[in-house]
Parts: sequence; C-alpha cells; structure tokens
Amino acid sequence: MNKEYKIIDLTHTLHSGIPGWDGNCGYKIDVSLDYNDCIPPDIFRKHDISTPCGVGTHIDAPAHVVPSGRTVEELLVEELVCDCVVIDVSSVADEKYIVNPDIILKFEEKYGEIKPNTFVIFYTGWDKYWDTPEKYINNHIFPSIHEDTAKLLVERNIAGIGIDTLSADTGINGYPVHHIILGDDKYLVENIANAKELPQTGAKVFVLPIKIKDGTEAPIRLIALI
Repeated sequence: MNKEYKIIDLTHTLHSGIPGWDGNCGYKIDVSLDYNDCIPPDIFRKHDISTPCGVGTHIDAPAHVVPSGRTVEELLVEELVCDCVVIDVSSVADEKYIVNPDIILKFEEKYGEIKPNTFVIFYTGWDKYWDTPEKYINNHIFPSIHEDTAKLLVERNIAGIGIDTLSADTGINGYPVHHIILGDDKYLVENIANAKELPQTGAKVFVLPIKIKDGTEAPIRLIALI
C-alpha cells in the first residue's frame, strides 16, 4: 500500500452481544470442528454461523423495500467503491436529532455540490454507545434523517447513504428514507463505526458486502482510504 494513504476501518466487529433492531442481534457462531477432534499435525478449527443478513455494519439493497429492486449481488462494484463525503452533525445531535436539508446545503456552501456517485455518511456520534446496546437501541429513539434530506440527495444522484445509528429511520413515522433512497435504486448502510476519523471530503470508500444471491441485506466490511 502506498504510504501516502491511510486506511480507516468503518466496521463494527460481529458478535452475539452487539445491538440489533429487536434487541438481540440474532448472530450466533458455533465451533463445528475443534483442534482436539483432529489428528496432528493436521489440526483445524471450523465454525458455523447463523445470523440475520441485516446485522452489525450492513447494507440494504433496493430490494429490501422494493419488490422489483436490485438485490445485493446485483449492485455494481463501481457504485460500491466511490468517493465519500462525511456530514458531521455530532456537535449538535442528540437522541431526537433529525438531519434536515439545510445541513446538506450548508455543507455544499463550504465544499461544493455533492457529486454524482458519492457515498454520503452522516456522522452523529451515536456510535459511542455501540458497546452499550440498551442505550444504542434506546427504544428506537436515536439520530435519524429527514425524508426531504433523502429527496435532496437523490437529486444529487448519490451512490448511497450511511449513518452511525441503527437506521436512517427510527420507524416512529414509518420508513420514508428507506423508501426514497432504495426506491431510487441507491443503497443504505447502517451501524457505521469510526466515521469521526474521516475528513469531510476526499476519502475513497469501499462498501464490501457478502455477495449473497437474492439478498436484500448483507453484512459488509466498510473501509475508507484517505
């Protein structure tokens, strides 16, 4: 790797104790073959996992809410590896904070209009509660995105959006951001980690889902290059 670049891991580690939409994340890992079961020198440890597809840092493909939408394996590499901007609202975001369109317009006054095929991350600072699942879930009261903000970003023809909370929508008033973004054939990423380490512009992001045929969601390894 060129020493001029720094790699940032934006992915939470999967384990059974992480937050999930319904409380328990549903992830389970079991040892199916252990070293003691083998004859040396050929020793192995194997695991079986059972998990919802929308666990941890994960992607929602259009088919998550659109019956005729693209599924995970149909997303193109060219839209999953793209430029990234970070909208930092961490200094003002509380549990009821909603990202309104004026935040995007103020960002663009400073940095220029968001370009097509850009991945837009909203950094609210909520990921600081990740290791305290009850607080992170918070009865589905956490920073979210206004539907008009999603509409504005669709006008910008972004590749997708991401946020460091359980969801772009809290579900209290339905899931309009999901329907707007995924309905326009874009993608959503939820439960992002370490976005505070990114510059507001200039990063390249790699959104790398497990390539699941007919999958509407998938765990991802999300990394950025700055």
